[in-house]
Amino acid sequence: MVKSSTPSRERIVAGAADMISRRGLSATSIREMAKHAKAPLGSTYHYFPEGKQQLATEAVRYTGEWIARSLRKELEAGPAAGLGAFLGLWRKIVVDSDFHAGCPVLAVAIEEPQDDEIPPALTAAAEVFEQWEALLADSLRAHGAEAEQAAQLATLIVAAVEGTVAMCRAQHSTAPLDRTAEQLQALIAGATAK
Repeated sequence: MVKSSTPSRERIVAGAADMISRRGLSATSIREMAKHAKAPLGSTYHYFPEGKQQLATEAVRYTGEWIARSLRKELEAGPAAGLGAFLGLWRKIVVDSDFHAGCPVLAVAIEEPQDDEIPPALTAAAEVFEQWEALLADSLRAHGAEAEQAAQLATLIVAAVEGTVAMCRAQHSTAPLDRTAEQLQALIAGATAK
């Protein structure tokens, strides 16, 4: 996700997303995120004066939109194609990182908040998951699924894919993705059959 030709702010955000996807939020300092992005710490604080939570929030939103762009494009061909692209994208990430990277959105979502307040990064994670679900549900409805079934299946797809990515990392194998893909494709076919 990190590209050296991108503008400094975007490079920092992409680097933060990559670090969070590998180590989680609590185990990653803003200094490490800046270093990973090959950006000066001063520039990082210039762009993100509120610190780590602000940068993490932007990293979650960046990842969310990156995935959503891919989903929107692939869902034009239908929900099965969208699911295939969603799974393919995560397969590439886990394989290319030698099973060290997962989803930064999930990593932020499972972190225990430091106090009773809901951190902005967690709010952003919830919004990203809702966005992905909405894209999938809209496609399912457009291809014949009933509204409630489409919403439930979209939630199941996002939850299954996110959990499967974690399983792939733990098992150092893409076998969970293969098994999940087969079952989710069958559910999509059943929901959209007329």
